[in-house]
Amino acid sequence: MTENKKTWRTSGALIAAATAGAFGVGLFASPAQAHTPEWEVTCSQVSLDLTNYGSKADNTVNVTVDGKDLLPTETFQREFHKKLELPEHSKELTVRLVVKAGDGDQYSRDDTKTAPVCEGAPKPSVSPKPTPSVSSPSSAATPSSAPSTAASSAAAVPSSKPGADSGDLAETGSSSATPVIAGAAAVVIVAGAGLVWATRKRRGSAQG
Repeated sequence: MTENKKTWRTSGALIAAATAGAFGVGLFASPAQAHTPEWEVTCSQVSLDLTNYGSKADNTVNVTVDGKDLLPTETFQREFHKKLELPEHSKELTVRLVVKAGDGDQYSRDDTKTAPVCEGAPKPSVSPKPTPSVSSPSSAATPSSAPSTAASSAAAVPSSKPGADSGDLAETGSSSATPVIAGAAAVVIVAGAGLVWATRKRRGSAQG
């Protein structure tokens, strides 16, 4: 009878120890499984799966892309599940997740991931560099307008010397000897007329 009591006592002690051990393992395992902020980033969207958060205090979540809000701060309890569409982009985006746990900062989360560029997305256009302007050689060889202006002004001033042909008549094909020749011809005509008249007078006298 005494041996049976000892056996029961030993068994009870073992059961109690096992129960306490199992309970202790459960206590230590619970925090490890609580507050699970799982999230995934692809080239086109962000997936949020926040589980095992406390229900007695408000928890908040916020998602930004390159510093701009993709998901404005929202309040949740226990769980939060959402998919967010990323804007079209031709370069990698920086996505930041901020989760603040209401039951302690040790359960909060601040993490950053990169969203790659989707295949087939348009590449960023590169604007051509401006070509520096080169002055044309012809413009450099063109004389200044100042000398031409001076030349035109000088040409407009009348000369003080008379022209070489001023006062002369315009040439008509006759020379300075024309009056002399005309006078000689008149003398010849008059002399001829005189000879004709003298001849006729002589003939008249001879016949009478």
